[in-house]
Amino acid sequence: MRATGRLNTVESVEMSTETGDGMASTPDSGPARALRLRGLVKRFGTATAVDGLDLDVPIGSFFGLVGPNGAGKTTTLSMATGLLRPDAGAIELMGVDVWSDLVEAKRRVGVLGDGSRLFDRLTGRQLVVYAGLLSGLDRPTATERTDDLLKLLELDDAEGKLVVDYSAGMTKKISLACAMVHAPRLLVLDEPFESVDPVSAANIREILTGYVASGGTVIVSSHVMDLVQRMCDRVAIVARGTVVASGTVDEVRGDGTLEDRFVELVGGRRTGEGPAWLRT
Repeated sequence: MRATGRLNTVESVEMSTETGDGMASTPDSGPARALRLRGLVKRFGTATAVDGLDLDVPIGSFFGLVGPNGAGKTTTLSMATGLLRPDAGAIELMGVDVWSDLVEAKRRVGVLGDGSRLFDRLTGRQLVVYAGLLSGLDRPTATERTDDLLKLLELDDAEGKLVVDYSAGMTKKISLACAMVHAPRLLVLDEPFESVDPVSAANIREILTGYVASGGTVIVSSHVMDLVQRMCDRVAIVARGTVVASGTVDEVRGDGTLEDRFVELVGGRRTGEGPAWLRT
């Protein structure tokens, strides 16, 4: 889908990006990007959730998308992955115009949405196999990949259990398996570590790091600045429906931490010890 939404001026900390082959590219030229958003707009009634947002995610990057509650992160990712139709703007996912060829775009991406509903009356194994079949895999391939993913995510002991009876952390991991079973080259993960225990989180990070090292691209939306700073190589800060800074993690955070830079750009921090009755 292409529309005439206005392009907002974005404070970008870089004028060019370095691709994996050492070639420099400006935001509108050079090697293909995993995700390209231009002038993205989404309104809900009188409220504008996303306001002329531009974003480039290079192929092979581990990309963090951060912002305060209500900044438009989840809405942006929902539009970028074909789950929510934008009011204006252009979206290219792995070189495919999402809203011109939605089926092909969805073949190229795996999505873990924050709070997405699952077919939770299936067992874990049934759910992942079903996700593979929906993505066009034949049953033997879907079954073989499900075996690998259940072991990788340490869910093989719970494969016969109904997903409705899974813990929050187990549900997050089975959702990740569903996103990965068709071997997409782009993963879009909204709060993938929420409710996940530290050991499982470390294992998932290792899996995702290996995926990126093999040429895949990961976009992670998270509120945990320290996690994004340690895990990602690039980051964009979103506020009030637009990107206010984008670049490598070191470029965006400058001389301080990513959290300090985030608070500086987003604002809203209050100081003080709170009311006297609370301290008493």
